[in-house]
Amino acid sequence: MPAAPKLSVFVATRFLEEVESAFSQAFEATFTTEEDEPLAELARLAGEGARFDVVLFSLNVRMGAAEIAGLPEGTRALATYSVGTDHIDFEAAAARGLAVFNTPGVLADSVAEDAIFLMLAAARRATESIDLIRERRWKGWTPKQLVGVQLSGRTLGILGLGDIGERIATRARALGMRIAYHNRRPVPDGEARGFVYRETPEALVADSDVLMIVCPSTPETRGSVDGALLSHARPDLLVVNVARGDIVDDDGLIEALASGRIRGAALDVFAREPDVDERYFALPNVFMVPHIGSSTIEARLGMGRILIDGLTAWQAGEPAPNRAA
Repeated sequence: MPAAPKLSVFVATRFLEEVESAFSQAFEATFTTEEDEPLAELARLAGEGARFDVVLFSLNVRMGAAEIAGLPEGTRALATYSVGTDHIDFEAAAARGLAVFNTPGVLADSVAEDAIFLMLAAARRATESIDLIRERRWKGWTPKQLVGVQLSGRTLGILGLGDIGERIATRARALGMRIAYHNRRPVPDGEARGFVYRETPEALVADSDVLMIVCPSTPETRGSVDGALLSHARPDLLVVNVARGDIVDDDGLIEALASGRIRGAALDVFAREPDVDERYFALPNVFMVPHIGSSTIEARLGMGRILIDGLTAWQAGEPAPNRAA
């Protein structure tokens, strides 16, 4: 039996060389040469007679209703190199009959490790320490210098105890931390595993030394970590966000940090990436990194592999566990 023809894929985002090589082996892949306007390039290629089964992209390419309506005839699937799908209009995709794929699971360990890194950075005043030594202002050790907090014996409150949240909890337990969490409903085996359920975000914040934001961005969660929620915090609270930037209300968090109502924050994501609210730069108790949660070679290769496997299964008429719609 002859092998099925390879899927024709327009790759609208550029990736690591190893990932692109894997895409080239698996598909008839055409990589964008116009990274600022990849969909315009796609439209031009289609106008010249090119035909693509799949458009593969990442968070830098929005697939809203207008973009989906403008996709070439013959497009059958969208594949996003990300877990998050809030840059895709699912109703518009369904109206065109497009299958949608993403990359769940494979980056969970990388994000969990990043979360622990951020939590430690906030607890140990990393921004101030880095500035002190890089600006050559350090005059030597003193007993009062940059005193932070120890995490062992403290409570980590996880807002959104899904797969990534559970991996963070496992690592935090190894640091000697207690685990509390809030979801819409308790996880089935949470109590047996020592995870204490809190029925509201307010109760979780009140019980936490570290608030770890891991929940998805939804209409209910966007802007939910605001001044009103943080008014329930202990003065020593640290806020860590590895989810989506728009879950945090910048005004509320910045006011709490600037006033000393909470101890500090560590942020991997921002509401209007790559534009970071300028007020954060004036706050020494904020540690920031540029959305690096999944930035490990293991995660990047795994994300490519799960898209290859999912699209190959879909082409063969088999179930694809990473099909989102």
